[in-house]
Amino acid sequence: MRFLPTRVHGVIDYLWGIALMASPWLFGFADVPAATWVAIVFGAGAILYSALTAYELGVLKILPMPLHLILDGLGGAVLAASPFLFGFADQVLWPHVLFGSFSVVACLVTHLEPMLTTGHREPA
Repeated sequence: MRFLPTRVHGVIDYLWGIALMASPWLFGFADVPAATWVAIVFGAGAILYSALTAYELGVLKILPMPLHLILDGLGGAVLAASPFLFGFADQVLWPHVLFGSFSVVACLVTHLEPMLTTGHREPA
């Protein structure tokens, strides 16, 4: 069931990216290089493709919303698996798993099309 408006998703995108990039220092794992770089790269990547998405908070509006949501889902799954993929699960696990899982859930509950200023969805 898709209930999250794309405008709200957009706000979450930017906040999520900033929080993920800050997470090594917020959660005390900045001394684990692989975990730190994964957080920074995924956070910056999310901000970048959010800025390129054709939704209310996109800057260049190039990527269609369904592609954005696919990137959220795939990226979230890889982020959640990254502690195991990159060998730092014994040092840092939960921030990556939780941020990644959140991204997967967000891709599943967000509307596929942005709202027009009138409150109606764009035709597909």
